[in-house]
Amino acid sequence: MNTYRNRPLRYPLVALTIFGFVIFAVLCIWHLGIAFAFISSYSALIIYLWKVENDVYQATAQHIEALSHRVKDVGREALLELPIGIILIDSEHTIEWVNPFILNMLSVETLLGEDITVISEELGLIVKKGEEALVETTLTFRERKYNVTFKRHERLFYFFDVTEKVEYETQYYADRTVIGVLFIDNYDELTQAMDDQRRSLTNTLITSIVNGWAADYDIFVKRISSDRFIAVLNERILRRLEKKKFDILDTIRERTAKKNLSLTLSIGIGEGSSSLVELGVLAQSSLDLALGRGGDQVAIKEPNGKFRFYGGKTNPVEKRTRVRARVISHALRDLIQESDQVFAMGHASPDMDSIGASIGVRKMAEMNNVKGYAVVNKDDMNGSVVRLMDEIERKSDFYDTFLSPDEVLSKMTDNSLVVVVDTHKPSMVVDPRIVKRAEKVVVIDHHRRSEDFIDNPTLVYMEPYASSTAELVTELLEYQPTEKHLDMLEATAMLAGIIVDTKSFTLRTGSRTFDAASYLRAKGADTILVQRLLKENVETYIERSKIIQNVEFFRPGIAIATGEDNRVYSSVLIAQTADILLTMKDVGASFVIAHRADGMIGISARSLSDINVQLVMEKLGGGGHLTNAACQMEANSIDEVKGYLKKAIIEVVEGSSSQ
Repeated sequence: MNTYRNRPLRYPLVALTIFGFVIFAVLCIWHLGIAFAFISSYSALIIYLWKVENDVYQATAQHIEALSHRVKDVGREALLELPIGIILIDSEHTIEWVNPFILNMLSVETLLGEDITVISEELGLIVKKGEEALVETTLTFRERKYNVTFKRHERLFYFFDVTEKVEYETQYYADRTVIGVLFIDNYDELTQAMDDQRRSLTNTLITSIVNGWAADYDIFVKRISSDRFIAVLNERILRRLEKKKFDILDTIRERTAKKNLSLTLSIGIGEGSSSLVELGVLAQSSLDLALGRGGDQVAIKEPNGKFRFYGGKTNPVEKRTRVRARVISHALRDLIQESDQVFAMGHASPDMDSIGASIGVRKMAEMNNVKGYAVVNKDDMNGSVVRLMDEIERKSDFYDTFLSPDEVLSKMTDNSLVVVVDTHKPSMVVDPRIVKRAEKVVVIDHHRRSEDFIDNPTLVYMEPYASSTAELVTELLEYQPTEKHLDMLEATAMLAGIIVDTKSFTLRTGSRTFDAASYLRAKGADTILVQRLLKENVETYIERSKIIQNVEFFRPGIAIATGEDNRVYSSVLIAQTADILLTMKDVGASFVIAHRADGMIGISARSLSDINVQLVMEKLGGGGHLTNAACQMEANSIDEVKGYLKKAIIEVVEGSSSQ
């Protein structure tokens, strides 16, 4: 090794040498003898320093050379022996080189010259698809997990065994605490008339069923009140419960039915948080939603706000009380009296229930001597609603209380009250701007509660056991000041809403429905006028018949009818067709798919409670009731939507009601 070839210049020694010759030249002028004595001594010093520096450099060079050899050996050892897999491929995705770790991992002798897909199709997809310079994923080989990193520019794969890490993570998440709140839906209503002995037997039955279920799944459960239990479990147990679709719901319903008790169970579950306080809040929020959707189901809420639902197979049992209606009515009266004006607003493309309920709320404001208005979009009306508005314009003095959204926005103040009826989704109201602008919002609805809900309402009156929102508003009217009475058209509009939503008192009709209808009839509701308002023309009947001609029985009792792909149908016509299909022999659930005027493809769903059409529609982004639901989708064709619908039906029918 030539130590002088690549070594750096020795600037200090060169400088000292030049300095010495300068001193020597000066001394030669002054005294020649002293000059030669100086140069001799100085030269010896320079030579000594040069030698010392050279020895140090030689020793350093030798050390670096030895270290370089060691580093190369370590690199070779790491490349071949460390538990990291390395694969190098060429531009044709052929394996050029692998380290021994890969061969041991796959238990093969060689992979050279093979296509990368020989190892895994996923590796081939990573190479062929995408343009990311760095791709990371996790794959399984021979029951072990590997974190795979692909460097596209170097065409290089790295494999890191993360089996133990994944197992630890799985164990951690599986052991996280989950809190559940179990609620006996209609316990108070059923037991209030029982004697002590039968109530005790009922309590024993419920407790034994719940405790037996908890013991089967290793759940800690404690009864904290007559109709409520608290449950503590972990996520591993929760997954088992979800796999069994929470069979406790069916067990409670079936075993109590044998004792002539119509008891059902609702469960709210909070998961996904390390905070016990947050889990408790999530569990209670989930229970509120499960009850708002009609009970007899499980709602599971995660910290990100997403829900999963199970159950909801039965029609909700009527369990409203006059006390609750009176309390809500008095609370609403106070809110109205504290406001300067009241705006009642239903959903877009209003039906008779929505417009009738809006008229009823407007009347409540009038009864409390507060200005009341109904928010309508007159360009978004059709059929019976248009006929009702024409009748009101001709025969009443309150037609001018119907305002457009722009007129409402110009009149609203911070002290105005907005009452949303027949929907609780901000995206479905006549104009969402009104809800955002309002400081005080009341929600009155009979639909099952969904995840999409109006933010921070002042008062909520949601009763999925009611036939219609018009029925709820009618009950609230009974407890308002009586100085001003309903006139004939107001009562008729509300009665029409009840008749439409109950299909002339055949569906979702309870004793309270007849009570409300009786009250409206006593206030002058004209049943003949209702029939005239609900009449349809011949063209509509023919269009509906043409859709029914395309009916297909997807499964026994499940009928799917479709409109033409090049035609647009009104949402009312689609809904009416689903209603008519349900009256046919051997039809337990009907679905009608057709293009809407807004460019979406709509689905109207109806059932006789054999299948929960609400769950089906929720899987497609919609909602509604167990027996009456709908959704709208963006899609290229009706056949595409039909495919989505069939998949959703299969999931619900086979028992998977999560979403």
